[in-house]
Amino acid sequence: MARQTQETDGDSEKALLVCVENDATIEPYAVQELMALTDTAGARVLEVFHQHRREPDPAFYIGRGKAEEIRDAETGAELLIVDTELSPTQQRNLQETTNLRVIDRTQLILDIFGQRARTREGKLQVELAQQMYLLPRLMNVYTKFERQQGGIGVRGGAGETKLETDRRKVRDHIGDLEEEIAEVRSQRRQQRNQRGSLPFPTAALVGYTSAGKSTLLNRLTGADVMADAKLFATLDPTTRRVSLPEGWAILLTDTVGFIRNLPHGLVAAFRATLEEVVEADFLIHVVDAAHPEAAVQERSVLSVLDELGAADKAMITVLNKADVAPDRFALTERVAGTDNACTISAKTGEGMQDLMDRIAHTLRSLLVPVRALLPYDKPNLLAQCYKSGRVLSLDYRPEGIALRAELTRDLAGRLSAYAAPFEAEAMID
Repeated sequence: MARQTQETDGDSEKALLVCVENDATIEPYAVQELMALTDTAGARVLEVFHQHRREPDPAFYIGRGKAEEIRDAETGAELLIVDTELSPTQQRNLQETTNLRVIDRTQLILDIFGQRARTREGKLQVELAQQMYLLPRLMNVYTKFERQQGGIGVRGGAGETKLETDRRKVRDHIGDLEEEIAEVRSQRRQQRNQRGSLPFPTAALVGYTSAGKSTLLNRLTGADVMADAKLFATLDPTTRRVSLPEGWAILLTDTVGFIRNLPHGLVAAFRATLEEVVEADFLIHVVDAAHPEAAVQERSVLSVLDELGAADKAMITVLNKADVAPDRFALTERVAGTDNACTISAKTGEGMQDLMDRIAHTLRSLLVPVRALLPYDKPNLLAQCYKSGRVLSLDYRPEGIALRAELTRDLAGRLSAYAAPFEAEAMID
């Protein structure tokens, strides 16, 4: 196991990092990202231990010998951070052998999310993920499991172990949190329905953490969403209106950033927030084009989108940070070889017109031209046209409302019964 010493100062908690990879090409990036996560959480790195293994050790993850090597290193650290999700057994064995407090990648990310959560919704979702993570690991808290006296008629009461009692409490707490989050999901659904009453399609910004989504939202809308170089700067979705050329407009939502090996518990806990991605008409995938492992980050985002069931949505790939990209020619080639892609710098404004044109093009690709004669006794049909498309012109005739519009395929199909040929020049804007 190789060791890498870091020169740091300050009074932060002192940590050792362990990174195990079976792919040597990923290891430098994995170490860099783990260090960035640790810094974001507020700890300082003393040393980084590297190890190459084909398969993790089932008892220690890194093996007993390597755990003892860390113990004997005498680094003065208080904390050991491992770049994977450890099983309860692996975590307990590492703690007992190294005499350090051991946390894994999932705990580290949960801690960061806990620091970043600002709204009630965000705090509830983080707490749910923390409790779901804690439940199978409660045994680590106890060193002795002595059963209290109990017998017939008192089993499950005084006969419960402290562990069983605490597990039941955590399960009950998880149930309470899920009920509260269900209310949040209902409220968010109502908010989406209210937004749906506006004649604007919806788009969601997705991407790896620190790819520049919030900076892009600020650039497009003039908003003041916090944009920070540290990981997971914002957790709570923000929606703003974006005006486009030719009179188009969309509602654009900034979502929580993704990361490599994003814990499944977080995806589940943040499903209420991530529904903004699922419900959007199309996605804008922001990629940090200046990052040396941009391809790894992009695959990670696509993997989470697949888990959410949103991988097949219409998507614009935005290669951001073009102003600091090391190879502009390679960037140009990448755009040429990617469907519906463009290069921008959200920081400087470079390429924004191209992005706006692509958004307008994507909107047009989602709509179909419709000409219909709507009966006056079905006013809701016209309202749906404004909600789910773009009304180009209307002509109020004795026999009905002559409509020319660009609508979603679903609504166009529902209006097929009212399709009627008529002269466009007879209609009024």
